[in-house]
Amino acid sequence: MKLLLVEDDPKTVSFLRKGFSENGFEVEAETNGADGLARAAAGGFDLIVLDVMLPKKDGQAVLRDLRAAGVQTPVLFLTARDGIADKVDGLELGADDYLVKPFAFAELLARVRTVLRRGAARPPDVIRIADLEIDLIRHKAARGGELLDLTPKEFLLLALFARRTGEVLSRDLITEHVWDVKFDHDTNVVDVHVRRLRAKADDPFPAKLIHTVRGVGYVLEVRG
Repeated sequence: MKLLLVEDDPKTVSFLRKGFSENGFEVEAETNGADGLARAAAGGFDLIVLDVMLPKKDGQAVLRDLRAAGVQTPVLFLTARDGIADKVDGLELGADDYLVKPFAFAELLARVRTVLRRGAARPPDVIRIADLEIDLIRHKAARGGELLDLTPKEFLLLALFARRTGEVLSRDLITEHVWDVKFDHDTNVVDVHVRRLRAKADDPFPAKLIHTVRGVGYVLEVRG
């Protein structure tokens, strides 16, 4: 299991990293909210342990931005704020648990394992990114209120981008998820389908959401 620890106190980071590592977790850490948000949005974590009072961007703002971007990685808040209103605010923002400092590591570990046993939060039925709306249940997508006429493969491609907003997806990863196969590296099937998707979902609109990362792949995100 891979955890992201966002905590600005070096002693706490060292203590938690050691404790989690000894219990079989892989741990990455960031010491401010802005970097924590960027790392969390890139994906690849099973759970985020997030301090509330952080430099550059507080934990509540980090969680708010993550959920708005469609990132559903479970989050456990750590905080010195022990008021009922603080706990309610954190949980209503989408936190999966809330632990007040100071705490015993054994309790934190138990809570982390409990959240992980629940599994990842249920993904939303509808993902919204800027003026793009993707209904994963009805297999419909709209931009600026206009329904997009997508083929099944184009919809799967757009849904994959949306589920992993802000994450650069390689062509190999895209083929595995959309076509469920590995294509020969010389084929341009991914580029062709991305071009067709852009023609319908991006080109008619002033703000572009699908971006090419040269030598790596593609990413869907709001820029500028």
